[in-house]
Amino acid sequence: MTINWGIAPIGWRNDDIPEIGKDNNLQQLLSDIVVANFEGTEVGGFFPDAETLNKELALRDLKIAGQWFSSFIIRDGIQKVESAFKEHCEYLRTVNAAVAVVSEQTHSIQALGNNVFTEKPTFTDEEWDVLTTGLDRLGEIATTYDLKLVYHHHMGTGVQTAEEVTRLLNQTTPEKVHLLYDSGHIFVSDGDYLTLFDEHVDRIAHIHFKDVRADVLEICKADGKSFLNSFLAGMFTVPGDGIIDFTQIYARIKAAGYSGWIVIEAEQDPAKANPLEYALKARRYIDDKLLEN
Repeated sequence: MTINWGIAPIGWRNDDIPEIGKDNNLQQLLSDIVVANFEGTEVGGFFPDAETLNKELALRDLKIAGQWFSSFIIRDGIQKVESAFKEHCEYLRTVNAAVAVVSEQTHSIQALGNNVFTEKPTFTDEEWDVLTTGLDRLGEIATTYDLKLVYHHHMGTGVQTAEEVTRLLNQTTPEKVHLLYDSGHIFVSDGDYLTLFDEHVDRIAHIHFKDVRADVLEICKADGKSFLNSFLAGMFTVPGDGIIDFTQIYARIKAAGYSGWIVIEAEQDPAKANPLEYALKARRYIDDKLLEN
């Protein structure tokens, strides 16, 4: 069991709202990650070309875990998506990443103003077939670049709930399509963060540790907020600062003999939640509550 601990750049700068944290540059982000004693990060939308990134990583002895890829397999068809995905994988191979994070964005409302708690999209049976067949193809491509495709279930998309994740995994090939388990997204969606892990532990190849502030979640639900407005309100936070008991998840991770990345990810407004402060808070929780037990 070999676990690499990382922290995502989304606490410093947010790809969905580019103006948030725009003054935090790559060097600041990576240096903060070193100060907080993490081993690496995921690629953000503002990251430079692979050669430049590799130099900055080497200066700090950091690694890249993976990068998000927005797929539109249902909307555009797999042939169009393949070309962009190959470029994505080529970049990831050059920066020595482990996984390609894929999330289907056809019909997604995660960047829109819709009520994320009541207006999520769904797929027809025909769309499910197109999606899962396409994901198998992308998974084949990823393996040629020595990467694993990990599917990210996400609020505001057609693969959000545990039931939808199960359908996706049942209709795809285990060797080609793996699961990115995100504690925060499944808790907000289903109110339960352990069942999904237990039912699909054999497919999990990447993990996001995201905590949730229960009081803010309830306010966001009552107000019918969008996904973006919910995280701007502070719905998400780092482990140890919310309601999720990560000792339960980590015990399961150890029991399963999981090897791979666990990445701290908490969409927050850096003007309200100082990125380094919260990175240090997460690191203390990991060291005191998880690694010491």
